[in-house]
Amino acid sequence: MGARYSFGGDEHLFVEVDEEMSLGAFFKSMSMTNGVKEAGLKGITEICPANASFQIKFDPDVIQPDAVMAAVKEIEKDATAADPVLETRLIEVPVYYNDPWTHETLMRFRERHQDPNGTDLEYAARINGYDSVEAFIKAHSSAPWFVSMVGFVSGLPFMYQMVDRARQIQVPKYLRPRTDTPKQTVGYGGCFSCIYSVRGAGGYQMFGITPLTIFDPKQDAPYLKDFMVFFRPGDIVRFKPIDRAEYDATLADVEAGRYMPKIRDVRFDLTEFEADIDGYNAKLEGLLNDA
Repeated sequence: MGARYSFGGDEHLFVEVDEEMSLGAFFKSMSMTNGVKEAGLKGITEICPANASFQIKFDPDVIQPDAVMAAVKEIEKDATAADPVLETRLIEVPVYYNDPWTHETLMRFRERHQDPNGTDLEYAARINGYDSVEAFIKAHSSAPWFVSMVGFVSGLPFMYQMVDRARQIQVPKYLRPRTDTPKQTVGYGGCFSCIYSVRGAGGYQMFGITPLTIFDPKQDAPYLKDFMVFFRPGDIVRFKPIDRAEYDATLADVEAGRYMPKIRDVRFDLTEFEADIDGYNAKLEGLLNDA
């Protein structure tokens, strides 16, 4: 099935690659947006990729809307035929699961939650069929995640777990959003995990917190010298569970400007991944361990 095209006002083209999220839909979206960039169309002012779709902003005084749509449809033909291969980064993200700060926050907002008598982790474990919070944390951290979109607020990554669909964790958002979420909270909503880049309102379930600064306009951290936003669409993330002592030590290193996350440049092949998901993930873990 081809992509679905629609205009948003006079200066936006919205392209829906698929109605549901999948790595195949993401790869096609990424290939098409890269194709638009490489085409160098005059009048294109912004390209915004999302999980299984993207939006293009253009200047109608420079290029007509129908011309934009026709050009992108031609690019779609090449994207459909392209091999699903991506040069990207493999990143280790330390996470202090069941930490005291998100725990205090989630308890303040229990009346907005589906299960007022438990915690977010307990609820997520129960509805996904895990017999303990520890088993759920293992499932959340045992396979890598694909960054399919960065946005909503500056620097916030949406991540899709790289497992077969039958093993996808699914957790609904809060019944009513919170008015507070700690900065760098690892959250979950639907089939997506995320990291809150700033403190603020939110509706995702809260599982833990990372000491890693992922958005900083001042760019104090050495790994943010090139850009104030850490994550990019296409990054592959591996969560590493840590305890309070390691969290405190890592946070001190981040704040002192001497911390560098473990990063490895990799070539990700979707066809090889889908042929042996667990084997491919094990290979990625080996590459990260060697970094």
